[in-house]
Amino acid sequence: MAYSIDLSGRIAFVTGASSGLGAQFARTLARAGAGVVLASRRIEKLKELRARIEGEGGDAHVVELDVTDHDSIKSAVAHAETEMGSIDILVNNSGVSTTQRLQDVTPDDYDFIFDTNVKGAFFVAQEVGKRMLARSRGAAPGSFTGGRIINIASMAGLKVLPQIGAYCMSKAAVVQMTKAMALEWGRFGINVNALCPGYIDTEINHHHWNTEQGQKLVAMLPRKRVGQPQDLDALIVMLASDQSHFVNGAVIAADDGFAV
Repeated sequence: MAYSIDLSGRIAFVTGASSGLGAQFARTLARAGAGVVLASRRIEKLKELRARIEGEGGDAHVVELDVTDHDSIKSAVAHAETEMGSIDILVNNSGVSTTQRLQDVTPDDYDFIFDTNVKGAFFVAQEVGKRMLARSRGAAPGSFTGGRIINIASMAGLKVLPQIGAYCMSKAAVVQMTKAMALEWGRFGINVNALCPGYIDTEINHHHWNTEQGQKLVAMLPRKRVGQPQDLDALIVMLASDQSHFVNGAVIAADDGFAV
């Protein structure tokens, strides 16, 4: 007998949805039946993605979001719930990086990484989490009590890599943030988990894998290959679903064994 997960009736809020993994996560959740709120600074890209999702029979809405601006976070979440209904699923995906040795990291580099990857991720989760908590306590209306928060960390939060040390530090913070939220919010039916992808081929880095440096990196990987965005589809749907009710505070590596 076939097994399927149906997210019909659920609303998912996806940050960093304008490209890469965020766009893939949004399409995957929409295909599973969820209504999807696409959030990013790049509105035109979001509109293109919305058209693709709607063309596949899905339901999507676009909101502008800058995760480094607290007012923008509050406005985007409020607008999303006004337009689509209460948020049941958060995919906390926005992230940035720089490449340099630790001795060359400037205060601006550090703030650029941590303001998005840590501070931004925290306050997005907090804003959505507050609303999930209110519904769980019966203080706010909603069709679904509890929620699912999926923080997108990285295998770099589990395994330190050269030249992206500040990024590794930021993603390690996301892992600990996930555990803290799972501990405090789990009793309210809010499951918080971290997904740690390995090297994934996206439009942002696609050209890199054909360079000499990229080929050297691929040769270091356990199975000499990079992943594809769709390799994470099953995990994101499972973590967003009711079937993940016993999965809370998990840190799941999807890196083809690189961090082992």
